[in-house]
Amino acid sequence: MNTLPADVAAFAEPRAPEYGWGLRVVALDDLLNDGSHPELDEGAVLAPQGAVGEIVNIGHSTETNEPIYLVEFGRRVVGCFEEEIAPAPAGLLPEDDEPSEAAAAATSPQP
Repeated sequence: MNTLPADVAAFAEPRAPEYGWGLRVVALDDLLNDGSHPELDEGAVLAPQGAVGEIVNIGHSTETNEPIYLVEFGRRVVGCFEEEIAPAPAGLLPEDDEPSEAAAAATSPQP
């Protein structure tokens, strides 16, 4: 009897991403640090709700096979699930490359 190891038999193809590289997107809610940005406190706001960014890479979660989008918001790249972002309306541009004062204050490490 020819059997495959459990991890090979359970393999499922990653779900195809809805969005492509270079797409401008908007954060649907505050995107918080889950610990993947060690220079900031866990829970710090990485990108505030409404922030405009651009998809710079696409990967997938090995646990769920869901697409993970690397989105550049200003000078910070944040990993996002599809439900956390949406295509930016045509003509919507970020105000500038600098984070807003409120966003900068929220993401600054506290003493």
